[in-house]
Amino acid sequence: MRNFIIKNTKSILASAMILSATGCSDLKENPDFINPSTFYQSAKELELGVNAVYDDLTMGNGDWFNHFYNRYVFECLVGYQVGWEKGPLQYNLGNISASDDYINAYWQQCYRSIDRANNIIETADKIQDAANADKLKRIKAEAQFLRGFYYYELVRYFDNPPLKITSTQSYNDLPSNDGGKQKVLEQIYADCSAAASVLPASYTGADAGRATKWAAKTLLMKAQLWGQKWAEAKATSEDIINNSGLSLYADFGNNFDISHKNQGERIFEGQASAKANSAEYTNHSAHFNPEDFPSDLGGAGWSWLSATKDFRMSYKSNDKRIDATFIESYPTGRTAKNSKGEFPMVKWSEKADYNLSRFGGLVDPNANPNNPSELIFSKAWSGKLVELNISSYTNAERNTIYLRFADVLLGHSEACNESGQGDAFASINKLRERAGLEPLKGLSQSALRDAIVDEIIHEFAFEQVGYPELRRKSKFGGNPDYLGAYIKRYSDTYKVGRTVKAKDYVLPIPLIEIQGNPNVKQNPEWQ
Repeated sequence: MRNFIIKNTKSILASAMILSATGCSDLKENPDFINPSTFYQSAKELELGVNAVYDDLTMGNGDWFNHFYNRYVFECLVGYQVGWEKGPLQYNLGNISASDDYINAYWQQCYRSIDRANNIIETADKIQDAANADKLKRIKAEAQFLRGFYYYELVRYFDNPPLKITSTQSYNDLPSNDGGKQKVLEQIYADCSAAASVLPASYTGADAGRATKWAAKTLLMKAQLWGQKWAEAKATSEDIINNSGLSLYADFGNNFDISHKNQGERIFEGQASAKANSAEYTNHSAHFNPEDFPSDLGGAGWSWLSATKDFRMSYKSNDKRIDATFIESYPTGRTAKNSKGEFPMVKWSEKADYNLSRFGGLVDPNANPNNPSELIFSKAWSGKLVELNISSYTNAERNTIYLRFADVLLGHSEACNESGQGDAFASINKLRERAGLEPLKGLSQSALRDAIVDEIIHEFAFEQVGYPELRRKSKFGGNPDYLGAYIKRYSDTYKVGRTVKAKDYVLPIPLIEIQGNPNVKQNPEWQ
């Protein structure tokens, strides 16, 4: 099934956690199937278990509404990324509810992986495998990092997720969110610190892509920013900058291509390779590929998502990130073929018409296929996620990027700016230098804060971090309110009629969780 969502009166959290195990460990009789307590007898078996915790980073569990898929639906709340399919469209309009399928799926996936991680952490200390003691420690540290990662993924959207750090044994084993965001952040700090003290700085061979020491420290820094622990975030980011050996690629596009997987400034990414395993693909390209890319050339997918013309025009014309962030030209099947019998090439242009409809911003179907001045489009397709020339979306090879060195640099500038300590310009200017933009200098604290937020949005476009980062730095009806400004600009520019409201600033805890778990309280904005 493409979309497996539990729909009953039980807590979706408990259901996900129960299903994360391979068996029912609370049965009194001897089961005729395996479960964590009977299967994990060695480091080799425990490694298989931690591999399953990585699965939700991509599509390893077979969920069509997978983890990253749900994030790019959530991203549509901002209005720079838009879609004509029902999910993205409703988020563009601000029409979401606590019974939303994407929210339910995301919640289930995070807690499924958290419970798997809890099982690994509990089991690692019990296994007697002296020959692989170091490996057992590493596997436990990977699980601690991954538990911290999935809790971070919950905090950044829901604020107050329930915290549970022991494996679930029954449907009655229900956690609480009484401690709120702070309690979860403290657990993330602890998990990342413990993981960083054990994990290696890098891997080789088949282990490439596993969580590293620097991935744990980067996640720690990002959680510290959420907790407004500016001095701590500054120290963590400087540790990474000074000691990791990481540096920026000269070519921004190397962050997203296939040939640089798990290398350089790419700190942590979900693994995908249809060539290596037919089940290890992602469906991201299928949702972002150009609507009119010819199927004869490998066009495959539904083209549900893109960015607005207004957002594309917000980049300075000399920004070197444009070529990798967006698809600036491609052959189209929307017009007649040219005099050579070929699909003509279309190029992005601000002169092309644009609207929010499915076909808005595409080349005019009546354009002269031999006249370049007519072969223009204005819809902003994602260059980071799309793989052109593949015969099917199931042949996708690109990894899903979650953490980059750019996170560290922008985090460092933010921590310096907010704490009033250190050089707040140095790190952000490294990114701007690569982008071919002028360095920042002499800005006030508030002006630099604005510049950092702007850099985050343009550096990480299509990486589905805009909504959580904007809401982190915003206050409904307050100052600053970056999220509200983006929503208002989108609504005003395209006459959407959307009004900014408090519910835009945090996602609701799933209704099924509230109904099935008396220990969980709904976020105040949604009560």
